[in-house]
Amino acid sequence: MKQFGLIGYPLAHSFSKKYFTQKFEQEGIEGCSYDLFPLEHIAAFPALLESNPHLSGLNVTIPHKQAIMPFLDRLDETAAAVGAVNTIKIANGKLTGYNTDVHGFEKSLLKCVEKAGLKEAELKAIVLGSGGASKAVVFVLKKHRIPFQIVSRQAKYGTLTYPDLDNTTFSSFSLVVNTTPLGMAPKNETCPPLPYRFAHQGQLFFDLVYNPEKTLFLARAAAKGAFICNGLQMLHLQAEKAWEIWKEEQMG
Repeated sequence: MKQFGLIGYPLAHSFSKKYFTQKFEQEGIEGCSYDLFPLEHIAAFPALLESNPHLSGLNVTIPHKQAIMPFLDRLDETAAAVGAVNTIKIANGKLTGYNTDVHGFEKSLLKCVEKAGLKEAELKAIVLGSGGASKAVVFVLKKHRIPFQIVSRQAKYGTLTYPDLDNTTFSSFSLVVNTTPLGMAPKNETCPPLPYRFAHQGQLFFDLVYNPEKTLFLARAAAKGAFICNGLQMLHLQAEKAWEIWKEEQMG
């Protein structure tokens, strides 16, 4: 039996176990299971590996996408460039880190931009949050030469804080990407503290959160005529990419 799973904390919101369990059943993939491993502190990671000797791969979510890196033996090129890991392959006692969020976000974003009737060359983005998920988003924006501004709760060099977003500043961005967990189930009543009254039809709001499907962040933007996308397609795309990585070992 080959075991796969997800580490992070909390994990009550996650669809990953359902997604992979259905995938294994529907595609007739035998000898594989997928489990959730709520891991509040990354220091417990070695003990998790020791108690689960059949692990062949892991997904990594909030808040461990950066903290996991010192525990790995190597990083693939993209993960090293991004500075965050969301997928781990375990083979021959070695742990290799990958970042499939990049693939998932890039493919999903481009489809949403097209549906919104926007032009990639004219996009200007703000990225809410500065954690591991934010790093994958920034990597994609840089790749497509989309100018961006990071917004964080705390003032840091080169970043804005939420109070900095007045009417003129906020309205000038055509793409607003939420990489924070605000609004994620069960805390559906939360959302990033933005001046939503200034949202408008020429903007695309993209939420990496996928549970619930329409977060308060998206609902408030949609009420002002903005085009909205959630993170569900991104989840599916990054999960399939992770399986491609694990399958090399599984079929070997």
